[in-house]
Amino acid sequence: MNYNIEIDNQYPDWIIDENKYKQIIQNIFEFYLTCPEIKEKCCLINYEYEKIAFDILFTDSKTTHQINREYRNKDYPADIITFAIFADSPEDEKFVLDMEINLGEIIIGLDRIVEEATKKEIEKETELIFMLSHGILHLLGFDHQTEEEFNFVVTHQKLALKSMGITYDKI
Repeated sequence: MNYNIEIDNQYPDWIIDENKYKQIIQNIFEFYLTCPEIKEKCCLINYEYEKIAFDILFTDSKTTHQINREYRNKDYPADIITFAIFADSPEDEKFVLDMEINLGEIIIGLDRIVEEATKKEIEKETELIFMLSHGILHLLGFDHQTEEEFNFVVTHQKLALKSMGITYDKI
């Protein structure tokens, strides 16, 4: 599988190693596609493609608050916002261009990630990877509106991290 992952870090207090995180993101994605309960129900089913594309914006909570207000009618800062363009599009509007599917965008408030990591007493990198795994599930079309959906998402986030040798037991 080929990936076109664009990372834009606008948060000056945390220098992101883009190559490291692109590899982590690819590992998470590959893990999810080995899980039948994800692969068989995600938005990629029934589409032929060779490349997956999506963008990641690292920013601050001031920006996520503004995005939440402007695009989601929610008046609070978020640790993560996912615009799952492909998954959320009606079937007749989904398309594959040059064998590439553009899934959308993940926006993460890194200051919120640092706050959460501090509160949970874990490394900020672990919290960031956990949230990236969350955003990827959203891009694939999974939500958590019910307790059952929430448990599904969190369970698979933990499994994705475990597949990389990371234990995550903080919720």
